[in-house]
Amino acid sequence: FSLEADPGKVLCVGASYISLECAGFLNGIGKDVEVAVRSILLRGFDRECAGLIGDYMKAEGVKFREGVVPSKLEKTEEGRIRATFSDGSSDVYDTVLAAIGRSGDTSKLGLDKVGIVPNPKNGKITAKFEQTSTPNVYVIGDVMDGCPELTPVAIHAGRQLSRRLFGGSTEPMDYRNVCTTVFTPVEYGTVGYSEDDAVAEFGKDGVEVYHKFFVPLEWSISPTRGKHQGFTKAIVEKNTGKLLGLHYLGPNAGEVMQGYGTAIKLGCTFDDITSTVGIHPTTAEEITTLSVTKSSGASAAASGC
Repeated sequence: FSLEADPGKVLCVGASYISLECAGFLNGIGKDVEVAVRSILLRGFDRECAGLIGDYMKAEGVKFREGVVPSKLEKTEEGRIRATFSDGSSDVYDTVLAAIGRSGDTSKLGLDKVGIVPNPKNGKITAKFEQTSTPNVYVIGDVMDGCPELTPVAIHAGRQLSRRLFGGSTEPMDYRNVCTTVFTPVEYGTVGYSEDDAVAEFGKDGVEVYHKFFVPLEWSISPTRGKHQGFTKAIVEKNTGKLLGLHYLGPNAGEVMQGYGTAIKLGCTFDDITSTVGIHPTTAEEITTLSVTKSSGASAAASGC
């Protein structure tokens, strides 16, 4: 986005990745930033990693108002914006940025004429393999209920659907093993299951979690970032050793995660990862040296080379 004037003191409404990314870079250029959080940070992402992102941002000076939503916004005589919150508190800001998610814009499509009933909560359309309840009507992208709201996902799903309809393919779109990165002040790359989702599907006794904190080399020589740590963890199915999910907090998270995403799509095991020789000194190497399990209770603290 672009503004004609300095944004000044900013209120970011919502705890989505868009809200947190904007809060991060605005804080980074020296603005006074608050985030209004209705419930939790980064709904749908791994809870532990979301908490670490919140801790990092607080340490960098971003302020959080938790458990509230704005109940009123009104202009002051000075042209600023007074926000009153659901807990009765209020403050004055120069800019208010709303990033609370989107609804499907389907109300004018005439879906009722073809027997399709969108989700009344968000206007999105339920589908299986992109096929709606009306067999000759398909849906792709953000407007499909439960689909990750990411442009590359919509593009890839459209290609896969075209190949199945017209090219003889039978390969469905894989919505589970999609790499994504949240570009908050500490970048977060992830693919596959969160720890929470894995436990819900496979049971607590069916999942092993390997985790570690680490200090990225480029942070260790920084007077500001040296106080922080990176983090990574692998979610593994106990019975098979299959790698279910991978999570990484640190520099260049998107670049780190893209290659591991291919490995997970190919059904790699945790042993496949740890038997791979890492490139030293990189942060991607940290994933290949994971060895401490959560269940062991041993420290996951950062160590030296």
